[in-house]
Order: sequence, then C-alpha cells, then structure tokens
Amino acid sequence: MSAHQYDHGHTAAGWVGFGIATVGAGVAGLGVCTVSGVLIAGGVAIGAVALLVTWALHLAGWGKGPGVRPRAEWGWRVRDSAAPGGHAECLGCRLAGRGRRSGAGVGVGAGAGAGAGELSMPVQRAAEPETVTAGGDSVR
Repeated sequence: MSAHQYDHGHTAAGWVGFGIATVGAGVAGLGVCTVSGVLIAGGVAIGAVALLVTWALHLAGWGKGPGVRPRAEWGWRVRDSAAPGGHAECLGCRLAGRGRRSGAGVGVGAGAGAGAGELSMPVQRAAEPETVTAGGDSVR
C-alpha cells in the first residue's frame, strides 16, 4: 500500500525546483540582512534558474500536469507518460508549444515575421455614452 492515498504531486521536477528556489531565497534573504544588492540580485537570479530547471524537468517528463495522475505514476521517481504530447491545461506545456491548443486566439506563423507566435485577443468595444435630457429621456 502506498504511503499516501492521494496524488499530492510529489515529482522530481518539483523537489529539485524547490531545493534550488530555497537556496535562492536564502541568498536573497542574506542580501536583505547584510544590505547587499549583489546578494539580493544573486538570490533572484537563482530563483529564475530554479524556475527554468523545473520547467525543463517538467518537459522531460519528471513533473506532472494539472489534475490527478494515474495511480501507477504517483511515485516521485516515475516519469510522466503524458509529457511528450503535453498536458491539456498546462501553461508550461503551452509555452513550450505542446498540449491542447484552441483554434481561436492563437496564431503561429511559419516564419519570424510580424505576427509569428503572437496571441490575438478579442477586442471589446466600449458602449457609447448616453446623454440624458432634462425630461429624463436618454439620447445616444
């Protein structure tokens, strides 16, 4: 029987990212205590490295996407079988060009020209202002 009854999301990507981010937070905290901008910047840079390492491990299959994994993949030493195709609701997978894409809203061009890879957002127009006359009638 497993040590836990729920999929808590313990993964190699999560633990490695947490470890690196903890070091970065410690370095930034030391920078705050010693009033050192260099240490604060170094801690923030280590935090950015933690983010990138975690993302790379997630894409390599050592993380998990949103939702519950199959019970056979609950162990943190088990690679995610869905990682190569991308996870449907995962921002990290979408940023890497994996996962489900909706047909509307995402435009990816073939080249590096204008508009390649840009997200298109629907335009919402503001309502026209109403003018209220002295008699209480509204006029547009």
